Amino acid sequence: MAAVSAACLIVPLAACTPDDGPRPAASATSTGGAVPSAPQDDGKRDGRLDERLDRTTIPELQEEMEDERLTSEELTRAYLDRIHRLDPRLDAVVTVNPDALDLARESDELRRTGEARGPLEGIPVLLKDNIDTADRQPTTAGSTALSHSKPARDAFLVKKLRDAGAVVLGKANMSEWANFRSPRQTAGWSATGGQTRNPYVLDRSPCGSSSGSAVAAAAALAAVTIGSETDGSIVCPASVTSTVGFKPTLGMVSRSGMIPITGSHDTAGPIARNTTDAALALWAIHGSDAADPATSGADTALPSDHREVLDPNALRGKRIGVWRKGHIGIDPDVDRAFDLAVQRLRELGATVVEGADVADSTDMMRKDMLPAVLTEFKHDLNAYLAATPGPHPRNLTELIAFNKRNSTVEMPKFGQELFEMADRTDGDVDAPAHRRHRGAATRQARRAIDGVLAHHRLDAIVTPTNIPAPAVEALDPTPFVSSTRNSAVAGYPHVTVPAGYAQGALPLGLSFLGTRYSDANLLSYAYAFERAAPVRKAPAYLPTLPGRP
Repeated sequence: MAAVSAACLIVPLAACTPDDGPRPAASATSTGGAVPSAPQDDGKRDGRLDERLDRTTIPELQEEMEDERLTSEELTRAYLDRIHRLDPRLDAVVTVNPDALDLARESDELRRTGEARGPLEGIPVLLKDNIDTADRQPTTAGSTALSHSKPARDAFLVKKLRDAGAVVLGKANMSEWANFRSPRQTAGWSATGGQTRNPYVLDRSPCGSSSGSAVAAAAALAAVTIGSETDGSIVCPASVTSTVGFKPTLGMVSRSGMIPITGSHDTAGPIARNTTDAALALWAIHGSDAADPATSGADTALPSDHREVLDPNALRGKRIGVWRKGHIGIDPDVDRAFDLAVQRLRELGATVVEGADVADSTDMMRKDMLPAVLTEFKHDLNAYLAATPGPHPRNLTELIAFNKRNSTVEMPKFGQELFEMADRTDGDVDAPAHRRHRGAATRQARRAIDGVLAHHRLDAIVTPTNIPAPAVEALDPTPFVSSTRNSAVAGYPHVTVPAGYAQGALPLGLSFLGTRYSDANLLSYAYAFERAAPVRKAPAYLPTLPGRP
């Protein structure tokens, strides 16, 4: 299906969507041809801002605004220009906030009067399209079923971003319903946003489900983006787009106002072009929320200042375990990049401990995780739909019926088998059978990580995040064991940082894993590695790999 039209990028999506029989939106621009050159300088006071956005950090942007060499309005216009130029080829942004420039002007006025609100003052941020905003943008999870939903309030993390001064620039495309509609789902595709493309090689997968968030960060369509993860949905797209993706400890960031899969796994987290910006964004959005009991310990779970983790010597004297089993011997470029990364850890003063392999989670997923998640999905999604104003399906049963009525738009590529499996459950999260499944899955996942950490007396575990990005529509292309599942089910943090490239073009990531509330330590290790091995390069927007038809 084609992407939404250009008009839908600058007004709420509901204005572009028909009634209970939506049609595919027509793309306003072709996805072929060369990427247009940057627009001519339009009065920016410090050279061509557009050329610097890929490599400038948030603290550097803040310094420029403090020195009156840049305004938030100019910065926001620059990102809007990049979205207008680049996104027709990427389909990473599904909605641009029509109030973004007004918000930027308000930020500039607050700065002029000495009332700057926080460390993100005037910084444009894109949100994954499953995070509620009480503005003129919808929150759809990629589905036309929610095109007319009207969240009554901002998600708690959005309120935190606004309190820190951020400009909400728009919503990023995502795998529809966060990759939880069909086991044959195409990563990065949604009915509202079309197919998100990997900016490094356009015919390769952006992974999912925070596809648009990762691609937008990689292409510098915003200073930083917010994604969400249930299992791999931040770190996988970050790894294949050469960005830093951070999946926090469960409860570090509130889920209030986020379209759920399961409260036992779901968390939001930042995706950025560097660790500094990812850390700064995490500090802005974390915190205790009375509406989300899991966040009760969040206020004291991080140091008071994000700069405490930006230590280039953070790896010195640390014991870092190496997880190779299930990840090495599958792709030679992954092997090469990982070996170089491990050597760099040694050079940075870490004690590298081989044999720190985390147990395969495949059996746990089949026996306990999937039955638990299916029940939780029905329970949690029904609660979200019932509480959210606007004309839309009120529960999962109605949503399934909507998709059937509108199958041309909603199901042109894959079905809704997971929806139907979830709807056949009783949705009772207090039932003994469900509690047994959830308890068994969580215990096994935590033992898999904590057991390795304890046995080898480790500070963290490193492993390749994923294989190089496969073709856009590829399903399960290799036997690479999931690097994310145990962290996801355990509720533990996971960060991926750029580590190299396959065939000179496809990004590869290095993962740092740890136990509960080791978030600050993992970020510090990622920062030290990034500083010592700055391998990231800007996207090339290649139509395909060189030498391929």
